[in-house]
Amino acid sequence: MYTFLNNTFLPAADAALSVGDLSIQRGYGIFDFFKTIAGKPIFLDDHLDRFYHSAAQMRLDVGKTRDELTAIIAELIQLNQFPDSGIRITLTGGISTDSITPGRPNLIITQHPMVPPGRDCPPPVRLISYPHQRQLPGVKTIDYLMAIHLQPYVRDRDAFDVLYHHDGFITECPRCNIFFVTGNDTLVTPARNMLKGITRMKVIDLATNAAIPVEQRDLHLDEVRTAQEVFITSTSRHLIPISHLDDFPIGADAATHIPTPGPLTCKLNSLLYDLVNSSPRQFPATPR
Repeated sequence: MYTFLNNTFLPAADAALSVGDLSIQRGYGIFDFFKTIAGKPIFLDDHLDRFYHSAAQMRLDVGKTRDELTAIIAELIQLNQFPDSGIRITLTGGISTDSITPGRPNLIITQHPMVPPGRDCPPPVRLISYPHQRQLPGVKTIDYLMAIHLQPYVRDRDAFDVLYHHDGFITECPRCNIFFVTGNDTLVTPARNMLKGITRMKVIDLATNAAIPVEQRDLHLDEVRTAQEVFITSTSRHLIPISHLDDFPIGADAATHIPTPGPLTCKLNSLLYDLVNSSPRQFPATPR
C-alpha cells in the first residue's frame, strides 16, 4: 500500500512526520476525504473546493495546483489498485520553529479499501446529544478532540454517534450532517455553526430537483418530538436513518413499534446511490 508524502510515493509503513510538525505539536492541520468506485473518484471537484477553502482559512499553502493534485491522486489509485476505496488528503501545519508559528505544510494522501454503500437503506441507529460547539466549524480541521473524548460516553449508551448542539440548537455529528423530515414532508437541516458536507449538498440538490421542500435554518432539539424521520449523511455511508435521539423514538412502525427507515429517507438514499454510480468523474488522460 502506497502513500503520497509531499513529492514522493512511498510504502505507507515508511511515511513519517517530524515530531516538530504542528499537527503533532498543536493539532493544527486540515483534511478532506472522498471515496472511489471502480477506480474513479466521486465528487472530487466538490471535495477539492472544500479542501482549498479549508487551507485558505487556516493560512496553509497546499503547494500544488488542482490539476497537479488530481494527477497525484490518479497515480496513487493506479499504484494501489484499490478500485473501491477511501482517500484522505491531509495538509499539516508544518515544522514550527517556536511550536506556534506554522511552517511549510506537509501534504499527505492516503488510500484504503472501502466497500461502497448499497442502494438499500441501512438499519436505523441511535444518536445521543451533547452540548458542544466546534472551533472554526466551517473548516474541515484535524481537530476531533471532543469526538474521540466522547467515545466511551457513546458506547456506554449503546449509540452510533453523538449529536452536537449549542444552546439547544442542533449543529452536527462529528462526521455527519443531520436532516429532519417534518410533519408536512419538509426536509430541514441546520444552516450554520457546522461543516457543510458534500453529501449534505447533494441531498439538498436531489430533494430540490424532486420537488421536496427544503429548509436550511436553526433547528432546535425539541423539534425531534414532531419529526417524522431523521437521518444523517456522510461521504462514506450516504444516508443513515436514526431510530432514537437520546431516549426519544423516531419513526417507529405503528404496528410493531420498531423503528424503520422512513419513505423520504429511503427515496433520497436511492436517488443518491443513482447519482454516485451514474457518472463518476474521469481523471485527466495524462499523468503528472
